[in-house]
Amino acid sequence: MSGGRHRRRIRIALPVSAAGVAVAVAAALLTSSAEAATPLPQPTVKPATSAPSVAELEQRIATAIAGDDTAGKTPAKSSYSAGTTEQGIDPKIIGGTTTTITAAPWMAQLWYGDDKGTPDTADDVGFFCGGVVVAPTKILTAAHCVAGYDWYNHGSVITSTAQLPTVDEQGYITDLHGGAISGVWRQWHHSSYVPSTLDSDIAVLTLPNAVTATPIRMTTAGDTTSYTAGTSAKVYGWGRTSSTNDNISETLKTATLPLQSDTTCANAYGSDFVKGHMVCAGTPATGSDAGTTTACNGDSGGPLIVNNRIVGIVSWGVVDCVAAGAYGVFTKVTSYVGAAYPRLDDTNFDGDHRGDLWLRSASTGTGYSRYSRGTSFAAGENWGSWAGVNTVVQADLDRDGYQDLVYRRSSDGDVFWAHYSASRNTWITQLLADNWKTRTRMAIPGDVTGDYLPDLLSVDSAGALWIYPGKGNGTFAARVQVGTGWNQYDWIRGHGDFTGDGRTDLIARNASNGYVYLYKGTGKAGTGAFAGRIKIATWSSSAYNTVATVGDVSGDGRADLLARTPSGILYLYRGTGNATGSLFTARVSVGTYFKGYDILA
Repeated sequence: MSGGRHRRRIRIALPVSAAGVAVAVAAALLTSSAEAATPLPQPTVKPATSAPSVAELEQRIATAIAGDDTAGKTPAKSSYSAGTTEQGIDPKIIGGTTTTITAAPWMAQLWYGDDKGTPDTADDVGFFCGGVVVAPTKILTAAHCVAGYDWYNHGSVITSTAQLPTVDEQGYITDLHGGAISGVWRQWHHSSYVPSTLDSDIAVLTLPNAVTATPIRMTTAGDTTSYTAGTSAKVYGWGRTSSTNDNISETLKTATLPLQSDTTCANAYGSDFVKGHMVCAGTPATGSDAGTTTACNGDSGGPLIVNNRIVGIVSWGVVDCVAAGAYGVFTKVTSYVGAAYPRLDDTNFDGDHRGDLWLRSASTGTGYSRYSRGTSFAAGENWGSWAGVNTVVQADLDRDGYQDLVYRRSSDGDVFWAHYSASRNTWITQLLADNWKTRTRMAIPGDVTGDYLPDLLSVDSAGALWIYPGKGNGTFAARVQVGTGWNQYDWIRGHGDFTGDGRTDLIARNASNGYVYLYKGTGKAGTGAFAGRIKIATWSSSAYNTVATVGDVSGDGRADLLARTPSGILYLYRGTGNATGSLFTARVSVGTYFKGYDILA
């Protein structure tokens, strides 16, 4: 791929080896302005107002453009990451074609530029990777582009443009070509990532503000159809256009590649290819640009797409990309979606990747947040009086990275959505549902229907469970009934994926016998939304009088559960993500002072 007059060098080494409203009222949710029940504190972490300036972000890009480093470079194997480009080369992925941002609106440019704070450019670190928007504030990419780097202080992300920035002879950015520039708030890479082998090469960057780029979804766990040998997949990126020079492209390229079998990949690469964790694609390279179609350096972190779903992430290949018989190697997304999906729904009050707790004092009606420290909770904020409220649920209905609260007013059953507006630096409260007094249960476990948007569940007085599919902006599509008989449960809880398959699950307790059941999510709406229940525990009300699910409390990427005894001891059950074994580890006490709270959310 190619582009501009300002030289952007790449020196890359690659491995040679190869409910509705109350039933009598309506069947849809309402959305309108409403006064907040109580003044709410500003979020402790405000990345939108403390984010680096455009000038700082552009300076990071300029440093990246001038750099010649390789992200995640290792002696044994290197990646398809790159430094930068030079204009004037025939624009293409090797063997690919030019495409537009309209055709691939989810593509993102990841620029990393660290000048080390010195005038000497010799110690600068600069490189480029691709990425893909999978939620309004989330970028999926390769772990080798993220691990070991400080993206908060040195990273810039550009979305909504097919062109790389234009720079002048002095290296200053002169044109973003309509692209939106952003910093990075948080970063995550898979805990099993191995730099020397590029195994488990998957990562997620969280942006401080939602972008307007249209997201694309990852494939689901257990997907085998998309990986059938011979299936046509499309790869996208700004990487090298030729094996004979180090320049990457100024414009976005794409190529169609046939997926290969594990046997073919292993024959080509031996033990370097990890079956189940990697997939390779393309036809055997010819040894030169002629007759070869492949991803190359600079394409790292970009997507491999089948049927409008991400099935792979550009990871690694051979030196200069065209060695005879070689294929491009990609992270096999179906094997990692269970770990990556929780990062799309990891919002919490203090922004540290760990699920926090919201509580209300039974005696004073005062609300409090407490911040998770992994195995304990630290003091958070005083949220003022929350008297007159009988239900509170944490959620991020608009996927903007800030934790919202959904609550029900006791007097009339009205349900409200309190959400923080970063652009206005204030809380906004909207009416979601009118007169839900008869609703016996309510939960917002995340994306139930498989579209990456949070959904709302409620149980009506007749025991019917309803899904309200979220639209990602605090409004909902028409409700869909899941089933009946849900009034047997005294609580239903959920926040994320308990089984590690990338789908949102639900947990419920039978009021009469204390049996606790797991309902595995299927990613579908209606009666097929959950698989048949599985008993996972017996917890009578004398054992635990309340349970809370606030997401990933421990910070390991798995959904956890909190359970309180009548005496006030709060226990953490850490999720294992193991669908066939024990769902949680042995309980650990995270405090003994929780008796005085009547709401834990």
